[in-house]
Amino acid sequence: MIKKTNKILIIGSAPDSVSASNWKNFIFNNIVVINNAWKIRKDWTNCIYPEDFPINKRPKKVNQKQTLHSADDYVKAQNHFGGFVYAGGTMAFTAGYWALYKFKPHIIYYKGCDMVYKGEKTHFYGKGTADPLRKDKTLKNLLAKSARLEAIALLNNCKIFNLSNLSASNLIFKKININNIEDEFNIEYKRLNKDKIDLALRMEKETGYYIPDGKYWKKMNEFDEKKIKVIDDLWLSSIEKI
Repeated sequence: MIKKTNKILIIGSAPDSVSASNWKNFIFNNIVVINNAWKIRKDWTNCIYPEDFPINKRPKKVNQKQTLHSADDYVKAQNHFGGFVYAGGTMAFTAGYWALYKFKPHIIYYKGCDMVYKGEKTHFYGKGTADPLRKDKTLKNLLAKSARLEAIALLNNCKIFNLSNLSASNLIFKKININNIEDEFNIEYKRLNKDKIDLALRMEKETGYYIPDGKYWKKMNEFDEKKIKVIDDLWLSSIEKI
């Protein structure tokens, strides 16, 4: 018996995310929308957002197939995979770890999460406050944080692809066209450098930047940027192209 592939779509708020509203006949087990992205598709199943996301911007009506998720749900998931400091304290990565923890998918697709902010229209709804642009020691190297997520996902038998139409991205995930998603298992992927992953995980444990309640920003002054950079560099080099 062939096991059914478990596919998750994660949608962010970049301007190009709106093209996802036109996608039809593509089967996803769950569609996870971040913050305002619930406005893009009516068939979303999970809306995830931080505690400070304004109530008036959250979905006002949900059906029986839709659920809302905040810190009470995702902190446990993020901690399971090492915590916010090492994973990167922004919702694009948090949503990925949460989906990996919650659904144990075979494939995660990202759309509208490239974290490239240019021009006046930084988000599909206009000018937004970009989380990754704030002063945050956990977000100095977004490419490295995406590499960590991809490595952790691969260790859990899950591949990650980027469905973005942008030429630039702060995600290292392999880009594919939405029309090719049925061929994802035939697409040449990447391999892991297990030695570097083991070293990165060991260094994370040794530095001990683990904040159980997830509110890492309250202890930001305790984190050494140089140590985080060494770990980030290891993660970035742990994914090798074939």
